[in-house]
Amino acid sequence: MPKNILITYATYTGSAETVAEIVSSDLTAKGFKTTLIPMSEIHDLNGYDAVIAGSAIHGGRWLPEAFDFLDQHKEALTAKPFAAYLVCMTMAMKNSEKYLQFVSDFMIPVRKIVKPISEGLFAGKLEIKKLPSLSDKLKFRISVAAGVWKEGDHINRTEISRWSESISHLL
Repeated sequence: MPKNILITYATYTGSAETVAEIVSSDLTAKGFKTTLIPMSEIHDLNGYDAVIAGSAIHGGRWLPEAFDFLDQHKEALTAKPFAAYLVCMTMAMKNSEKYLQFVSDFMIPVRKIVKPISEGLFAGKLEIKKLPSLSDKLKFRISVAAGVWKEGDHINRTEISRWSESISHLL
């Protein structure tokens, strides 16, 4: 019987959901049964053999609903394999490898609640028109004008699939 994996996410503009969809597709192709649900819709973790959770980064942190999910399900998450990922535009910067430790540190509060068996750090899509706040729109427009980022899809499906492969052996 295939293992039943919950893949859940908290998204700001849709990138964390896209990453979850790629991971789900990859693991399904390997024979796992996957369930893909936003964190805000999860009520219990019974019936799942493992959990993969991801969040967009906003203000250097996972989104509030992601921390609510971790706090609410801490006991269940510590009792089964748990992998976590984040989606952060810093990973889309030129020479992003020199920012890996900086971005990895965004996972410290997650690790304090539940220690993941693996962590994925991914770039997302920058679609300024989808940003909900005017201040975020202005900050990103200035950053794009300064050449820090380019608007568009920076999701690296190959990198995500490599991570999916690596965690499939741990689940």
